Amino acid sequence: MMMMITDACVYPSPMGDSSVRRMALEARELGFDSLVAIDAGIREYAGVSVMSGVQIRHTSVQEILSRIKCQKGRDAVVMVEAGDSGFNRAILTMRGVHILCGVHKTDRYGFDHISAKMAADNRIAIDISLAPVIHGRGALRQRALDRYLDIARLYRKFEFPLVLSTHARSVLEMRSVREISALTSLVGLDIMDIEQALGNAGRLCT
Repeated sequence: MMMMITDACVYPSPMGDSSVRRMALEARELGFDSLVAIDAGIREYAGVSVMSGVQIRHTSVQEILSRIKCQKGRDAVVMVEAGDSGFNRAILTMRGVHILCGVHKTDRYGFDHISAKMAADNRIAIDISLAPVIHGRGALRQRALDRYLDIARLYRKFEFPLVLSTHARSVLEMRSVREISALTSLVGLDIMDIEQALGNAGRLCT
């Protein structure tokens, strides 16, 4: 199967300021083959595949299980916002979860070697969002970079899947494949790691 270069999370309107069609057209200009668009239907614009994404956050493990059951048969990419270590370990055992996102907001114990092995065993991807690197300032940006360095070290040891995303809410926040590759290299990933991560989102539901 041909690798699809994918931005693993964008927010089209009404969550963001740009339509899914406009974001897809911009993605094509920026070098992407596909997008995971939150709460968008599966479709294609000008050769860019748009995968439907579902993001679940700030809720109980039981509620997440219930919401995952509702997604059966929809071919949606399901991502869950990270929490504390116990929450994350529970999520990393769930069938139907594709991506754990927001790990940069947790402390270093929120995603540790135990969580990393669970992610690898269950083939659940860890999202590296470039949003805090692009838009963050001072301590917030540095904290995200530090957490991503931790994740890169764990990735090299356990080889869980990674995905890369901008979490863009408008076409102005989207970035090219080249820019994303350059930014991601700051957290210790080499070109082969980056190419693999850009292609992983398209394989999550297969």
